[in-house]
Amino acid sequence: MNDRNDRLDGWPDGRQYGGAGVCHLRSAGRSAPARTGRRRRLARTAVLLAGVLLLTACGTYIWADTTLSRDVDLGRLADRPPQGRGTNYLIVGSDSRVGLTDRARKDLHTGGSADAGRRTDSMILLHTGAHGTTMVSLPRDSWVTIPPYIRPDTGKHYRASKNKLNAAFSFGGPDLLVRTIEHNTGLRIDHYTEIGFAGFVGIVDAVGGVRMCVDRDIKDEKSGLDLKKGCHTLDGRRALAFVRQRHQEAQGDLGRSRNQQKFLSALADKTATPATLLDPSKVYPTVRAGLDTLIVDKDTDLRTLTSLFEAMKGVTAGNGKRLNVPVSHLGFRTSKGSAVKWNLPQAKKLFGELRDDRPVTVDGEN
Repeated sequence: MNDRNDRLDGWPDGRQYGGAGVCHLRSAGRSAPARTGRRRRLARTAVLLAGVLLLTACGTYIWADTTLSRDVDLGRLADRPPQGRGTNYLIVGSDSRVGLTDRARKDLHTGGSADAGRRTDSMILLHTGAHGTTMVSLPRDSWVTIPPYIRPDTGKHYRASKNKLNAAFSFGGPDLLVRTIEHNTGLRIDHYTEIGFAGFVGIVDAVGGVRMCVDRDIKDEKSGLDLKKGCHTLDGRRALAFVRQRHQEAQGDLGRSRNQQKFLSALADKTATPATLLDPSKVYPTVRAGLDTLIVDKDTDLRTLTSLFEAMKGVTAGNGKRLNVPVSHLGFRTSKGSAVKWNLPQAKKLFGELRDDRPVTVDGEN
């Protein structure tokens, strides 16, 4: 006891301090390995999550790439213009109702039936090159020359003739549409992308809607659009109505074309963000929604589509232009009804600048 007391008496309040000191020393002795263990577990978890994300992304990429409907073969087209500089995409919005239920067609104000033949609802020529991106809308009622063709449904031969641009799609599908655009612009189309109503609505909903601002109230009974002046996050249904409405636009199809370009750029900006691309819960629904009615050419893969979206996103960031093809007459009278007549000298200059990948100097605001 004396020895014990001597040892304790050598410390102020030895019993309490000595006990606390032992606990403190033991805690300190365990903390470093504990922290190291936690770091290792966190590192393993991070590696595991990264692996899962990578496998998910790779799996989604492989699945989507093999699921693309590569129904258009641009390589077999005849009498094509020579290859220019840069890359030219043709983006087509069709009025295909495939994938829409009767209720959906009613809610979306699309009319028609799921098995009705598809027609072009919008056409945008997108050029990428050394001077950024240029988006040129081609009004569907453009008065153009349709080159000689064979009707795929009847096999009957037709000579070259004047008609509205969207007639080319009705007569010969994507092949004749591409040939007609190449014939009238002198530009070689490198890639073709077409999406129907269902795919468009699905993509917009999958990314959580797209924010758009309008400078006036817009109410259009035919498309079903009802927007107040200001900014709105448009879901798929309202987005489709927004890009389709033209009766409330002072310039009809030209006004609608500007809305379509504006919306597509905003959609690309939303879709190409890390928040969407790195989130499997968003990537898969977005890709799947688009694939439902997406038709591309045989040389287009997901990397091509990514480049297309990045180019459109670049326009939003200021690295490019949005134009309408120069027009001289909106209500041009023809044997096929009222049409849109291009300003040929200005259009020729614009397409020449794009073909040579020079800075665009033509004002296509009309």
